[in-house]
Amino acid sequence: MKNEEILAHFRETDALLKGHFLLSSGLHSDHYLQAAKVLMYPDRAAALAAALAARVREKFGEDAVDVVVGPAMGGIIIAYELARQLAVPGIFTERENGVFTFRRGFSLAPGARVIMSEDIVTTGKSSRECIDAIRAAGGEVIGATCLIDRSNGTADVGVPLVSLMKMEVRTFPADQVPPELADVPVVKPGSRNIK
Repeated sequence: MKNEEILAHFRETDALLKGHFLLSSGLHSDHYLQAAKVLMYPDRAAALAAALAARVREKFGEDAVDVVVGPAMGGIIIAYELARQLAVPGIFTERENGVFTFRRGFSLAPGARVIMSEDIVTTGKSSRECIDAIRAAGGEVIGATCLIDRSNGTADVGVPLVSLMKMEVRTFPADQVPPELADVPVVKPGSRNIK
């Protein structure tokens, strides 16, 4: 799947937003990728996950993955669909007292080979936190995936990161927001509470 086709899924579902956004990382941006709006369409989720699964097989091998784990909320749908495409179970972590953990009876077999799957990666913080939870539960994280790596390849999640697309989206620390963006009301569309 080529970059223009990937972006078309976001544009056609109004998931590529412009404005002033406070990201889950705490950074500010003038663009936001709302993957949930793309993934609400099963045909689009399946197409994107099929392309991602092909890249996982290419990078890690045909039968390298035992389970796919996604962090709630953003990683649940893509992790499930990637797991379906790879014909393995798909589970997720949730925050409990601010820390990712497995709930709902989910667990990992000791040494299970895991792919951690996210929708969008910016700084990699949520990915690293999810990977920590997987390791604490006894899983071996062989790699991570995302639909779009908006760090353009600079985010370090601690394991190889396979993305459908890399792109550079401007981000700013709160004390460095440019005046033209500071004049726009800020929206916080992510799932993590920021203080």
